[in-house]
Amino acid sequence: ERDGLVVRTYHPEVPPRVEYEISDLRRSLGPLFAHLSEWAETNLEHVERARRRHDGSGAPRG
Repeated sequence: ERDGLVVRTYHPEVPPRVEYEISDLRRSLGPLFAHLSEWAETNLEHVERARRRHDGSGAPRG
């Protein structure tokens, strides 16, 4: 809410009710998240291969 990504609406009822919704600012991030998801789907195999190489390299962990 502070960053403007969520809109909070307080309803002074008994019992009190609060609703949250995605703001237009957050909605504008949709294409970015879609592109990131597409990138991850395309490159996941490469990332997993790099992880296996790294984890099997004998490098110290910690």
